[in-house]
Amino acid sequence: MIEAGAPAPDFTLMDQNEKPIALAELKGKPVVLYFYPKDDTPGCTKEACNFRDGFAAYKKAGAVILGVSPDDTASHAKFAKKFELPFSLLADPGAAVCQAYGVWKEKNMYGKKYMGVERTTFVIDAKGMVKKVFPKVKVDGHADEVLAAIKA
Repeated sequence: MIEAGAPAPDFTLMDQNEKPIALAELKGKPVVLYFYPKDDTPGCTKEACNFRDGFAAYKKAGAVILGVSPDDTASHAKFAKKFELPFSLLADPGAAVCQAYGVWKEKNMYGKKYMGVERTTFVIDAKGMVKKVFPKVKVDGHADEVLAAIKA
């Protein structure tokens, strides 16, 4: 997994509106890059809605929020519309960016092993360096912790 103090791996992914978003183009602003397993599932919905509810405070801090999952752009568009998400959800269908950040892990559910996203958030500073990593995120209170890290 990418650690604090390391340069954030660059990428370009399509958002829910089929618009390419390149991390390199966001230099100069803090970026919240949060990886989540799946659109419209309970934990992921709660996490996205918490970022949505705190969006004004993030915007005031000059931060950009980007959600990333292996879901496709159509799934992201439906999820963003359903919950009125005001930020970009990036499609990583081959999980290449998830792998680059070290969040693509073997998971175990009901005795079945499979590969999936370990819910993780990276705070990237204006220079493109990883400022803070939140591994194995517990959703409750997470959006507030991330905002505090941006302001720190």
